[in-house]
Amino acid sequence: MTETTAGGTARTPEFRMAAGVLATLRQDMITDAFAYRPLPLVATPGRFMRRMPAAIRRHSPWSRYAAVTALAVFAVIFTVGSQQTFLGDLGRLAAGLIAAIPILMTLVRPVGAWWAAVAMTLVLAVLGGSWNWPWTPGSFFSYIVVLVLVTLRTGPRIAAWMWALTFALGFVIAMVFGNRSGMNLPEMAVTSAIALAIASSVQIRRHATAEVTAQQEVTAVERDKRTLLEERTTIARELHDVVAHHMSVVAIQAEAAPYRVKNPPPELEAAFVTIRENAVAALTELRRVLGVVRSADYEAPDAPQPTLASLDGLLANVREAGLSVDKTVTGAVRELPQGVELSAYRIIQEALSNTLRHAPGAQAAVEVSYVLGGLGIRVVNEAATGDVRPSPGAGHGITGMRERVAMLEGEMTAGGTVGGGYEVAVFIPVRGRAESAAEDASAPGSGAGSGAGSGAGTP
Repeated sequence: MTETTAGGTARTPEFRMAAGVLATLRQDMITDAFAYRPLPLVATPGRFMRRMPAAIRRHSPWSRYAAVTALAVFAVIFTVGSQQTFLGDLGRLAAGLIAAIPILMTLVRPVGAWWAAVAMTLVLAVLGGSWNWPWTPGSFFSYIVVLVLVTLRTGPRIAAWMWALTFALGFVIAMVFGNRSGMNLPEMAVTSAIALAIASSVQIRRHATAEVTAQQEVTAVERDKRTLLEERTTIARELHDVVAHHMSVVAIQAEAAPYRVKNPPPELEAAFVTIRENAVAALTELRRVLGVVRSADYEAPDAPQPTLASLDGLLANVREAGLSVDKTVTGAVRELPQGVELSAYRIIQEALSNTLRHAPGAQAAVEVSYVLGGLGIRVVNEAATGDVRPSPGAGHGITGMRERVAMLEGEMTAGGTVGGGYEVAVFIPVRGRAESAAEDASAPGSGAGSGAGSGAGTP
């Protein structure tokens, strides 16, 4: 099948393929070949540089530049010692400097450095003798170094183009000047093929490693976001019963209040009817929102949500699982809002679960402090005495605890202890009923519905 252009010329698939190859060659090796592309600095020092003294480690970002410069210096020394020229010592020194120029160009213009290496080959071939032609020993070394460095900076496709053009260059020289004795095109073809294959594999592996690292970072961020959403959904489900209970109490009290007053005025009856309607509407919206965040297999719990009164049962279950834990309660024990009780219970539960997973054989202690203005929680464990197995969910429990504390406007710290253990410390502020009612009454936009809600309790 052929393609006819506007001028009537038929283009065969072979012609289009050849045109595409030539376009790729022009794009890779000719267009912007001498564009300024500086070699990036090293972001983090490698294992070799980390073992060096601090004075040298400070300059680790420039280690690549130092390595290329060292290769250029070696090319100068090697070329001066091996170059045969009719210009004497001055000519050998000039040949060494010419051999080093393409190597140094790879630092800023990688593709242009290869073209400079081609020109360097021709110049040193003219200055050299009849043996080892067209690549003299110095130009041979410099040319191979340039091929490797350019491949490490660009990729396998540029490497394939350089090898093909190198072979074509040697073939054209052989055709023009004749197959002279000492022609080393076969040696260059084999050596460059091996060097380019190794450099390409290194570059491919480095590129794949960078992609995997970037993908892992993206995956970690997405996993953290998903974990955060899951924790917030779990908190919303658990607090549904607490909030729904308060709203139900408001609705019932608003409905029964007119019957407790003899001959209530119509305005009072209308106000209580409005309060009940608002409470029922809020409860309906709450259940509708909870239905959105529920998963398909979610089942509402049969038992009431746990409180700090259920803490002894939790500790008994943990002790049966093999964790030795002590409980200390300080301050005057008092009833707290249900949301605070539930969150405190879940924080202690998660902290002890983390101890079971990450510190097997350790001893733990739970401290609950009823203080003026809030509730303090401290869960600390000693260092592990058993084998710690890797846990894929590490860190998710801390996220859930922080979300609960942030929801209650509290403070939380979590980190390792001096002895190798781990400590979680939380403070949850708890406002008094009078303080809460006064604050809600002074809030802008507060009305009859909000006043009834604050009177039912502070979640």
